[in-house]
Amino acid sequence: MESLGSSVKKKATERHHKAEVLIAGEQLRLRLHDSKLIKDRRYHLRTYPNCFVAKELTDWLIEHKEAPERETAIRLMQELMAHNIVHHVCDKYSEYKDAKLLYRFRKDDGTFPLDKNVKVFMRGQSLYESLISAEDSIMKVREESSIQYQRTFPGCELIDWLGQNGETSSRKEAVELCRTLLEHGIIQHVTLRHHFFDSNLLYHFRINFRRRRRLTELLGEILRPVQEDPDSPFCLRKLNPETGCTSFLSVQPNKEIKAPLSAVRRSSATSLSGGGPGGYFNSPPGLVECNPKSVLKRVITNEELLCPGAPYIKKTIAVCQFVFSVNSTLVLQLDYKTISHLIMTGPRTLVMEVMEAIE
Repeated sequence: MESLGSSVKKKATERHHKAEVLIAGEQLRLRLHDSKLIKDRRYHLRTYPNCFVAKELTDWLIEHKEAPERETAIRLMQELMAHNIVHHVCDKYSEYKDAKLLYRFRKDDGTFPLDKNVKVFMRGQSLYESLISAEDSIMKVREESSIQYQRTFPGCELIDWLGQNGETSSRKEAVELCRTLLEHGIIQHVTLRHHFFDSNLLYHFRINFRRRRRLTELLGEILRPVQEDPDSPFCLRKLNPETGCTSFLSVQPNKEIKAPLSAVRRSSATSLSGGGPGGYFNSPPGLVECNPKSVLKRVITNEELLCPGAPYIKKTIAVCQFVFSVNSTLVLQLDYKTISHLIMTGPRTLVMEVMEAIE
């Protein structure tokens, strides 16, 4: 069975970042239309449709907590310009300037380049929506190598589904499509070991197209492979790898673990008796799964949280466990600064896996 080469992984990760930028850019565009920041504007006796003033957008990004200061806001918009999502209305400036200049989303004037990468992204998004909305979806919890994964599908079942729903005309065409989706960071093997095959190997979508992005995610590291599942990328792992042992240790679903940044200092691999990645299964600590149900029924603003008399309480929680992963990124070998960056620039819902000693 063909393994997934490092060059394919690297290209898939780069293309995955491109897809994340496209999603974040489109979500921002829709929000700006709703906020009436994008509108027809008149300058020097000429009307420029569907554009925004750069300085006003910078103010908006800071006001809506999408950027902590103007410098970061400028970097965010420059990232969108670098990916041909935003441009100056006359293409006079190749850089985003925090001034009273008019810019526009290319999708609003029909100049967005539909190259091969974008077309693959759009095809993947369409398939994701169809699969996740299906009444009897093939995306289910399944197990591979004694590990359970959320919303997965065997390669052969996806090939069957594509043919049955008229997405492809043959199994060969379906396999070629799926391999292209994997190479573009849209889907992936659950353990990142294999390319796509018409077999019982498990795959899942690397991208959650419906998740709302924070723009600061665009400034994160783009070359580190990150496993991402449509919702919380939890999996149950065996405590002991001995043959015949199928026991799992997990906390109750309603137990929520919140770790202060100081607790991350204890997460280095040298703190574990296993001595490094892959060795922790032989050490006393066991991996604990936390799958909390979100308490957020809607978006909560900082002003609501800090308002006197608000129905929220503040708690200080000390966690005496080893932090194993943050938002499905392994952090055992990472330093405190890098882990802090992952937490501060990640999605609004923080997902952490921890390890604790078996009593």
